Amino acid sequence: MRRPHIRRLAVAVAVTTTATLPAVPALADAPAHAAVAAPSPVDAARAAAFAHASATGVTRGDTLRAKDAMTDPDGRQHVRFIRSHRGMPVLGGDLIVHLDRRGGYLGVTRAADHAVQPPTTEANLTAQQAERKAADTAQGDAGAAELVVDARDGHAVLAYQVRVTDSSTAEAGGSRTVVVDALTGRVRSNTPDNDEFISPSLAHTLRKQGESAAPDTDGPKAPSGLTAAGASAAARYPSTATGTGASLFVGKVPLTTTRTARTSYLLKDPTRWGTETRDAKGREPESFSRGTKFTSTTDKWGNGATSNRATVAVDAQYGITRTLDFYKKTFGRKGIRNNGTGAHAMVHFGKKVGNAFWDSVCGCMLYGDGDGRMFKKPLVVLDVTGHELTHGVVEATAGLEATREDRYGQYGEPGALNESLADVFGSGVEFAANNPKNRPNYLIGEKLGLRQKFLRRLDHPSLDRLERTIDYWSPQTNDTEVHAASGVSSHAFYLLAEGSGRKTIGGMTYDSPTYDGSRVTGIGRAKALAVFYRALTRYMVSTTDFHDARIATLQAAADMYGASSTEYKTVDKAWAAVNVTAAPTPSSAH
Repeated sequence: MRRPHIRRLAVAVAVTTTATLPAVPALADAPAHAAVAAPSPVDAARAAAFAHASATGVTRGDTLRAKDAMTDPDGRQHVRFIRSHRGMPVLGGDLIVHLDRRGGYLGVTRAADHAVQPPTTEANLTAQQAERKAADTAQGDAGAAELVVDARDGHAVLAYQVRVTDSSTAEAGGSRTVVVDALTGRVRSNTPDNDEFISPSLAHTLRKQGESAAPDTDGPKAPSGLTAAGASAAARYPSTATGTGASLFVGKVPLTTTRTARTSYLLKDPTRWGTETRDAKGREPESFSRGTKFTSTTDKWGNGATSNRATVAVDAQYGITRTLDFYKKTFGRKGIRNNGTGAHAMVHFGKKVGNAFWDSVCGCMLYGDGDGRMFKKPLVVLDVTGHELTHGVVEATAGLEATREDRYGQYGEPGALNESLADVFGSGVEFAANNPKNRPNYLIGEKLGLRQKFLRRLDHPSLDRLERTIDYWSPQTNDTEVHAASGVSSHAFYLLAEGSGRKTIGGMTYDSPTYDGSRVTGIGRAKALAVFYRALTRYMVSTTDFHDARIATLQAAADMYGASSTEYKTVDKAWAAVNVTAAPTPSSAH
């Protein structure tokens, strides 16, 4: 049965709308002593949100805190806000206000298309009762309950939000966030705080089939200079150094490191905002600072095999720096959160953990060493890293969230879109790295050693039998596990980039079908990535579904290429080819 979900995305960009803030004269036209500073984009957007309350849904008692502000080359501005109501955070209350270059209101993209005021702000449950409910639900240690407004499912209710640590229902004893109705005590949501690459549904299928992955590793043998951390730095240090790493999956690679003394090096990249990989040493630390630093006396790292603890650190550091390079060189993005800070990773995380995660609490990548059964090697593969770090980018921007969960996984189109974007940009990382030991392609997880030779693929998603990924949208998509449902927008992206039909790209053969038998001619990977990135950062919010994503990518294409352009028309064709059209009603079942 299809669960109700929110029709959310209201992208309204009307370039003829008049400015709501007074124009500021150019400084060159005013006397020096009378120069007037223009309002910041955040201040202008906040003022516009209240001035256009009927469109933005912002009401009395609301407070808007800027999460992100983006400025286009032509001066247009897009400010993403997190909303509070009477001091309470509003779940599903985020919005983006769009301004022209003078600060005039152009439109809004909002997660909730309804009022976010709950009928009452008086809770029936106490905070302690909510904490006990959350602890019982997530089977862990509950933190302090916080009153929030939950506006995610079509109406606003008063609720408690509780973070539960050491949850026995989260892999590797991670944390979960539980939302409890403050009036009825019903659990409204119970979601993990990390994004895991291997879903519970996939793990269940692999166990049922008795499959054991045999990863395609390609690490050269090389001596290691790994030593204990702690050498003191001389006065001229730290300095930037260039070392080499013998990885598990991508052969010998260069690594930018930090020289801390004459013969002491740290696996930390000062040229990429201090990006660093540390050793969890089989523990499950919740903060990166508790990881053990990797150091070397020779600036040579790993030996190409798991016998050396630094080997998988090489893969992790390489994958993370290549992902950062992809986002910076392709989109000008400065780090995962676009704030000029580095990314962190911990390898050897936990005991017998056959997974890799983006952990939002730690703000870092976590890699287990494998469970010894299904996954006998660490999942430090390049596209896995690109996929998981993209979850961090999504978290920092749209914050797409699944709508519900059971023991087999998460569900809801926003969560599926999140997984899809992680696959889309994860494949983009592979193409940008162009490593001959990890040939770029539109496959995800092809080096994991699965019998079907990949985990997911963008050109023909349903060839993935393990997760039963789907090619096209239907009314059942919202109730399909998010990794399986991700095929809808991943397929649309591939069609936009490369087009339909049979073709060979980089030595690999693809044959992408369409829902209606139409023929799609792609606009190229670079343009397709640009459209999807702009849509993510400017026009997607926490509740964006596939039909909303169509609107967002069309708006992005119109911004960059014009509404009458080939690029715009191809975006429309690509979505139609996966049965996502103007109305969320499909044609006959396919």
